[in-house]
Amino acid sequence: MPGAGHNTLRIIGGQWRGRKLQFPKVGAIRPTPDRVRETLFNWLAPVIRGANCLDLFAGSGALGFEALSRGAASVVMCDSNAKIIKVLKQHAELLKTDNADLIQTDACGFVERNDKKFDLVFLDPPFNSNLLESCINLIAEKNCLAEDAMIYVEAGSKTELPTAPQNWQLHRNKKAGDVAYYLFTTGEIN
Repeated sequence: MPGAGHNTLRIIGGQWRGRKLQFPKVGAIRPTPDRVRETLFNWLAPVIRGANCLDLFAGSGALGFEALSRGAASVVMCDSNAKIIKVLKQHAELLKTDNADLIQTDACGFVERNDKKFDLVFLDPPFNSNLLESCINLIAEKNCLAEDAMIYVEAGSKTELPTAPQNWQLHRNKKAGDVAYYLFTTGEIN
């Protein structure tokens, strides 16, 4: 039973399918809805196994833990809130995974300092922030994407998406209620 002041999310596929994780009601945490995650991970099914992932706005951990559950090799999860990182570390221990690198940092600061290449990046900033455009630009500028990388972008359904870098091609997109979500690739689209 979730405690007072907590929300619960359910991992919907993979080795931890059905596991429920509690996360604190902190700031603007808004887990990607189950229906959206189901669609997203169906899109990612051909590429998720063995992928090195970056979740720049980890929040509840829904996207990062779902990716690990479905066979991603690793996930770096960033969040600026210490309480959130503490809870995500507890979740990683509970799930007995050491493939989650949990870092308390702001998203742009992480990208600035990063020297790794990622196969998959999750970009799901708070909807009323101006972080999406600066993160997209920094990711392109800092060249932290592996060859044929995929970039997931989630925004409010009424939000105008910033212009994507020239080498990002829109692969798929959809809307569900208040959420618009997009999957870009830097590789060839089949």
